[in-house]
Amino acid sequence: MAEGIDLPLAEARNGRPAEGAPVEIRCSDGVVLGGHVWAAGKARASVIINPATGVLARYYHYYARFLAAHGFDVLTYDYRGIGLSRPARLSGCGYHWREWGEKDFDAALRLMDARADLPLYVVGHSIGGFLPGLSKHARRVDRMLTMGAQYAYWRDYAPERRMQLFLKWHVAMPVLTALFGYFPGKRLGWLEDLPAGVANEWSFRRARMEMSHPPAERDEVLERFSAVTAPILAVAMSDDELGTEPAIRRTLAYYRNADVSQALLQPVDFGFDAIGHFNLFHARHTEGFWRDSLLWLRDGVHPWPHKQPRGKMAFD
Repeated sequence: MAEGIDLPLAEARNGRPAEGAPVEIRCSDGVVLGGHVWAAGKARASVIINPATGVLARYYHYYARFLAAHGFDVLTYDYRGIGLSRPARLSGCGYHWREWGEKDFDAALRLMDARADLPLYVVGHSIGGFLPGLSKHARRVDRMLTMGAQYAYWRDYAPERRMQLFLKWHVAMPVLTALFGYFPGKRLGWLEDLPAGVANEWSFRRARMEMSHPPAERDEVLERFSAVTAPILAVAMSDDELGTEPAIRRTLAYYRNADVSQALLQPVDFGFDAIGHFNLFHARHTEGFWRDSLLWLRDGVHPWPHKQPRGKMAFD
């Protein structure tokens, strides 16, 4: 689990959270992912929760249960190489970051689409808000809510932390990955362990995402993002050192045909001194951010129209 993350309050008190029904998700290349489905009974829509990099799906289980209690069928799942989807041997498994969108999210989307004839929504945290655009079936998504959505281009990190984060994720991480054959994040307390391909795509990410793909695939990747027309509400926290305003704008620029709304929130809006990149999924936010998010997921209503970012920044 990523550095600075502790378990949601209810989980810290009671051990493991109440589980949804276990489910296996088979990807187009035969990889099988582990996940859970929370069924609402008579659901109004299906929701897929896409985790941040190196964060276990169980970190989102209380939010999933909350959404199910308010009328949504919800899927949580671990990307290949993580948690329930980790192979017996991580070193040499050959998994890549982009496969989390092209294959893993795509399989999750097809599973929930086949499960019920319902509107299909995505809640994407960090890289989880970027991955939908990599799926061949992304046009099937009807609504998206993203939190700190970014793909870890180092110049977008918060200026006061940029050098420290660069040394950590773009110097130390590739060195450790080369030594171990995978990134041993768990023993460092930084992240869950990551496949080498995932870690290296993060470490050597370029300003233009498509440049990480082979030249022959770049136009197709951009077309997939352009096919997304779902309304997107992109949330940023003012104290998020990773999902900064520039990082979120860089991500949203790829969703050029989507109807995008934004919100720049501050911890004080919810009665806290700090929230950062991870903590919106703690159970302490049930009566604050979680309940507000229902307005968007249930009704398509922007919960914070007065909380707009401070203006546009050029996309480079």
